[in-house]
Amino acid sequence: MSYLVLVRHGESLWNKKGIWAGKTDISLSDKGIGEAQTAASLIKDIHFDNVFASSLKRARETLEYMRPTLHVPQTYATDKALDERDYGDLTGKNKEELKKEVGVDQYLKWRRSFSTPPPHGESLKDVYNRVVPYYKKEILPIIQQGKNVLIVAHGNSLRALIKFIEQISDSEIPNIEISTGSVIVYSVDKQGTIVQKEVRE
Repeated sequence: MSYLVLVRHGESLWNKKGIWAGKTDISLSDKGIGEAQTAASLIKDIHFDNVFASSLKRARETLEYMRPTLHVPQTYATDKALDERDYGDLTGKNKEELKKEVGVDQYLKWRRSFSTPPPHGESLKDVYNRVVPYYKKEILPIIQQGKNVLIVAHGNSLRALIKFIEQISDSEIPNIEISTGSVIVYSVDKQGTIVQKEVRE
């Protein structure tokens, strides 16, 4: 049995302000640093063989603040496949102000639907189509060898991965929310099948 652990990065400076960051490289807030340290304390019992992170600063910083508490290798892999959604024209906009501007229905379509992209941006389906092939090629084979894997990434890249590994439908995925600093621990068999899911808090 292996562990697959998913951690969303800690609160970023733009999360704090309610601004969509997407692929913009934003650092963690003080609260985000604390969330990273707390996340590490929740999984310090697991010895990780491999670690993967998004290429974006907020994910890499989260991992660096977690490292002193964790049993992890000295090096880790980063890849743009694990990056946050590209929010296109919504990048840098305040979420509450945009909701008032375009209405709740359109706002929720852009924010939570599976296949509706914001203007010049990515839908969750687009993110799924880059995250899942990367997971199948680079991460799943490691898990199938009986090794423990940690992934530190973003709300939408993790939602896309969760959709795949839990076989969540297109209609149900809008209900999946992952807060900053969240920790999800999956027990996985050697076929790559999820045996147990635990949200650690």
